[in-house]
Amino acid sequence: MEFNKVLENVTTYEAGKPIELVVREYGVKPENVIKLASNENPYGTSPKVTAKIQELAKNMFVYPDDSMYELKEALANKFDLESSNVIIGSGSDQILEYCVHAKCEKDSKILMAKTTFAMYEIYGKQTGATIIKTADDQHNLEQFSKLYKEHGADVIFLCLPNNPLGECLDKDDVYAFLEIIDSNTLVVVDGAYQEYASFKDEKKRIVAKDLITKFPNCIYLGTFSKAYALGGMRVGYGLAEASIIKTLYKLRAPFNITTLTLAAAIEALKDEDFVNTCIAKNFEEMKRYEDYVTSRGFEYIPSYTNFITIKFGDKFVSKEVAQKLLETGVIVRDLTGYGQNAIRITIGRNEQNTKVFEQLDEVLENLK
Repeated sequence: MEFNKVLENVTTYEAGKPIELVVREYGVKPENVIKLASNENPYGTSPKVTAKIQELAKNMFVYPDDSMYELKEALANKFDLESSNVIIGSGSDQILEYCVHAKCEKDSKILMAKTTFAMYEIYGKQTGATIIKTADDQHNLEQFSKLYKEHGADVIFLCLPNNPLGECLDKDDVYAFLEIIDSNTLVVVDGAYQEYASFKDEKKRIVAKDLITKFPNCIYLGTFSKAYALGGMRVGYGLAEASIIKTLYKLRAPFNITTLTLAAAIEALKDEDFVNTCIAKNFEEMKRYEDYVTSRGFEYIPSYTNFITIKFGDKFVSKEVAQKLLETGVIVRDLTGYGQNAIRITIGRNEQNTKVFEQLDEVLENLK
């Protein structure tokens, strides 16, 4: 059977390995598995969210409010915008897809960093668009500017902070770059980890209203999957000028968010204390990883997220390290597929991280 030819060049996104796989293939007890591969919030969901879901579980047979009025209003209030500036998706990934399909077709061009979220390229290639990448792995705005002047772009992706590496540009540098971008180029500012970056360094904070007011060709994406600990509920959002949102709505299927997902997101927004506590703990524990890596003679990329990227240089092969950790029940993300001899580890709880250090020491000793 023949399919769309553009799909021949599209790779399949590989999600982090699930706990069930480790239990099934390596015989590790579920309670002994430490999953630190998908950047989930290790402190779990706010108790207030859990209580609300239990309360509303009886309504699962009813279709959700397809207007998503309450969640859109809550996000509009949070960001000092109008509900017409908000679109909700099944994770921010879905809105990424909307953005690409709204702007791109064969011969379109998409500009991005060399090493960044894989779905940018996957969605782009689905449309037949040409992918243009910087030479540097991390966001280098000089290279972005040079490539944009040479080739132009229909869509530009800026991942701030960047997944899977963890670095983040300063807001002022981003704004200076946006000044040179044509108004017909859609700039997608992916803020999936902005809560973490803003907490760590005010210079990294992207204020959505300020961004889309100054640059009406920009859309800001956020998610409830990370700091708000709703990865399993799949809900994200886009904030942009009303005409952009109206266009993206033409690509949205009805009822793309569940009844319980809507309730969870609405309730999560009410418990900012929980979110801030989780973020503070995240950076306390990240310092332990930084000290660990430095003491072992490796390198890490300073991170503004809830994960850290550890680079092994020529000392070890990251794929082997990740596999050996997996066999002990520690799930991390090998970045070989991104062209990096590195692993990405979500910052876990204190006791999880202690176990990771112990297991990693043992694995590295055995691989010498």
